[in-house]
Amino acid sequence: MLRIYKGSCHCGAVRIEADLDISAGTEKCNCTICVKMRLWSVAIRPEAFRLVAGEEVLADYRGRNAVAHHYFCSQCGVRPFERIDAPNMTNHTYYNINVACLDGVDIDELMAAPVTYCDGLNDNWGEAPDEVRHL
Repeated sequence: MLRIYKGSCHCGAVRIEADLDISAGTEKCNCTICVKMRLWSVAIRPEAFRLVAGEEVLADYRGRNAVAHHYFCSQCGVRPFERIDAPNMTNHTYYNINVACLDGVDIDELMAAPVTYCDGLNDNWGEAPDEVRHL
């Protein structure tokens, strides 16, 4: 069910709102940054995302993927979202929302939602990696 979720970084300086349906599915990736951060996300279009507070404390880490903006709070280090610019596999800009940073997530709904695994480590984003147990 589509609903408005509120969320934040650990210290609360960065606050977000997102219109999303967790039951529609989540994503986990095996690229080096997602594995190290243990990112579990929901992808949404830009119009479904709102940065409520904290733009001034956001830092933008840019790794090997030129279109990925890995935003994190410069005060506590937590990454509540990232923006992926086009061109990418979907050919449109989207946001990955970190489900661990959302308030009021129904754990049963989260656990029942399908998970899509992406093989970002091998730049094969449309396929699932051979090993997903650690994600």
